[in-house]
Amino acid sequence: MLARDAASTGLGIDVHDVAPGRARATMRVGAGMLNGHGTCHGGYVFLLADTAFAAACNSHGTTTVAAGADIVFAAPVHGGDLLVATATERTRYGRNGVYDVTVARDDGAVVAEFRGRSRELPRRVEGR
Repeated sequence: MLARDAASTGLGIDVHDVAPGRARATMRVGAGMLNGHGTCHGGYVFLLADTAFAAACNSHGTTTVAAGADIVFAAPVHGGDLLVATATERTRYGRNGVYDVTVARDDGAVVAEFRGRSRELPRRVEGR
């Protein structure tokens, strides 16, 4: 799934440490990601968190999609920052799941908190 994710790979997002219910993703903030205030557009922070969420919820081998997600922006992000998104499964029930993703700078300063809700589809992830 991630190998076919042109949006994430096109932004230089790397996914690491995928294990059942967990994943990490990193992204360096480039000049083209800055908004009119000179800080990173929140959509890019959301996309990074969503990518980590996707890797974590698909780590069980079943095709899983987002049913919804929310994000809280805690601090501004600047050009050149290296962001690390760490996704953790909170619960799975039936075909549903809840995942939390913390997005932080590489120095550990939290910039956003994301909560994603997932839904498993009745088919396996391709290649598994």
